[in-house]
Amino acid sequence: MTMTLYHLVDTFWVSKLGHEAIAALAVIMPIQVVIIAVALGSGIGISSLTSRRFGEGNIEVTNHIAGHCFTISISVGVFFIFLFTTFTRQLLSIGGATPDIMDYAAQYLRMVTFGAPFLVFSNNTNELLRGSGDALRPMIFSITGAVLNMILDPLLIFGPGPFPEMGIAGAALATVISQFTGALIAFLYIVVLRRSAYRIRPGHLRPSLSILRNIYSVGFPTMIIEFTQSAIFILLNQVLSGFGSVALAAGGLAMRIIDFAYMPVFGASQGLLPIVGFNYGSRLWHRLWGAVRLASLGLAVILGVFTIFAVIFSPQIIGIFTDKAELIDQGITAVRIFLSAVCVFGPSYMFITTFMGLGKGKDVFFLSVARQLMFIISLLILPRFLEINGAWMSMPVSDFAGFIIGGFWLMREYKILRKLMSWVDLAGETELSG
Repeated sequence: MTMTLYHLVDTFWVSKLGHEAIAALAVIMPIQVVIIAVALGSGIGISSLTSRRFGEGNIEVTNHIAGHCFTISISVGVFFIFLFTTFTRQLLSIGGATPDIMDYAAQYLRMVTFGAPFLVFSNNTNELLRGSGDALRPMIFSITGAVLNMILDPLLIFGPGPFPEMGIAGAALATVISQFTGALIAFLYIVVLRRSAYRIRPGHLRPSLSILRNIYSVGFPTMIIEFTQSAIFILLNQVLSGFGSVALAAGGLAMRIIDFAYMPVFGASQGLLPIVGFNYGSRLWHRLWGAVRLASLGLAVILGVFTIFAVIFSPQIIGIFTDKAELIDQGITAVRIFLSAVCVFGPSYMFITTFMGLGKGKDVFFLSVARQLMFIISLLILPRFLEINGAWMSMPVSDFAGFIIGGFWLMREYKILRKLMSWVDLAGETELSG
């Protein structure tokens, strides 16, 4: 919720600079997703590996893994700084930037890219702490950085009092400062104060190919999924840019509003995942499927209510960010079409989460890519016949397709496990009678 509010507040203050600034943020988002993809993949791999080594009691190796947070963050961060500052306008052109928003987007991207090392380090250390069983501190660190960004945004954008008036570059600087703060807090907690389970020494910073291989063997699928997501957003922006910067801004606003619909979905996923894994391992089949059914139906109801609310009040919501009539009209249409099938997105994401809990990574990858592939296909076809409304319809089409494919795949898995249940129960009865 904090991160969603952070993005919304960021968009709110930037919107005061005009619709071009909103469109610039929309174009930059898929480029930022590339950095986030590497951060998420590295972090998930680190968390998985450290939790397993802790379980084995191999503390020295966990410290060596922790040292890779520094190695990965510095190397990845320097690479992205070089790439995004050297090829700024070329990357923005690929991302769909129109001439009237290019300067806004370039200012923001050149500034925000200097936060890449801190973003990667913050995510890696947060997952490092989660791997040791500490979920509270990462939440506190993340909230601290997000709240600081909300405070700094208006100060650095508009420059009241002693603060410089930096415009959209100020929003980027606020993000960099908040990312640096989050990284600094994590560094102090883990290294200086030594309050975590890790004791990192200089020798632990030495890169290990075997550790890197283990980290990315787990984290690479997540990176691929996020890279694909970035490519989808780039394609969406390319299509929208053909209709002008107002269309880009409308898409950016619609995505920020839809983020609120995703909050309960991702929260429920975090809750359902360990329940599925535990009940699968314990052979508590009815509890497993009962949890999946409850999460899926519950989310369908919650998202249905959210959709009704957002459709009714979309003019007022869009009006918070802009008074430009054309942007309001396009934003209302985008929000209403985007949300038309979001009530089935929740259950379809629970289907994917179920396969995560069952430990079936290939199925997770297939279902994730299948939904994204449907988005790409519909985005390439529908605008040819329905113009900009076809672009908006690409999301509900992919949501509905993901629900159908995921539901079929889960039913297939249910039948397989049902046969397994019968076999296990029969084996148990035979053993008892014996």
